[in-house]
Amino acid sequence: MPDPLLDVRAIDAFYGDFQALFGVSLRIEAGQVIAVIGANGAGKSTLLKSIVGMMHPHHGEILLDGIPITRATAFAAVKRGIALVPEGRRLFPSLTVEENLLIGGQSQRPGPWTLARIYDLFPVLAERRHLPATALSGGQQQMAAIGRALMSNPRLLLCDEISLGLAPIIVRDIYSRLPTIVGEGLSLIIVEQDIVQALKAASHVYCLQEGRVALQGAAHTLTRERISAAYFGV
Repeated sequence: MPDPLLDVRAIDAFYGDFQALFGVSLRIEAGQVIAVIGANGAGKSTLLKSIVGMMHPHHGEILLDGIPITRATAFAAVKRGIALVPEGRRLFPSLTVEENLLIGGQSQRPGPWTLARIYDLFPVLAERRHLPATALSGGQQQMAAIGRALMSNPRLLLCDEISLGLAPIIVRDIYSRLPTIVGEGLSLIIVEQDIVQALKAASHVYCLQEGRVALQGAAHTLTRERISAAYFGV
C-alpha cells in the first residue's frame, strides 16, 4: 500500500503539565476530505497545531508522504504544502484584504491559486480588496482567511472551526465552495462542532473526546446515535 499523504501516529501533546492529546492517530489520502469533530476542549485545535508545526508532540510521529515532519517548524510545514485556516480567522487588522491574501503567497509554492483565482472563488473579496480586514463581516473574514491559506498553494488544507460564530446561511455558502477547492487536487481536514456540515462535506470522520479518538469511520456508516455517544462520552 502506498503511504497516505498524512499519517499521524499515536501522538501525545501537552500544554505544560496538562495533557491535551492521548495517542491520537489519523490518516488522510491525497484528494480526501476528512472531518474531526468533538466538543470544546476535545483536542481538535491541538491536533491541527501539531500537524502544522505550531507545537510538537511529546510522543508519536507525524509523516507527510512517509517522511517524518514531527519536529518541523510551521514555516517548514508551509513550504512542504500544509496550510492552516486558524480558529477565529486571525487576519492582520492593519492590512487590507488584498495585503492579507498576498501574505499567504510568501512561500512562493507553485500551484493554481493566485489572487485572480481567489477573487473568482470569493467575488466579495475582490469588491473589498482595498478595505482593511476589519471592515469585513465575519463570513467575509472567514473567506479571506481561507483565501490567504490557499495562496500558499497547499497540498493539505487544515480548517479550524469554519462555522464558528457565523449565521447558517453564511456557513452553507462557505461550505458550497469546498468542492471547488478540493477539485484542485488538495486534501482537506475540517475541524468542526457542526456535525451536520461535517458529515455532508467529509468522506471519513474522526471524533475526539477528551483528547482521545472516541470514534472513527466512513461518514456514511456512522449513525447519529454512535456519533452522539462518542461526542458526549455517554
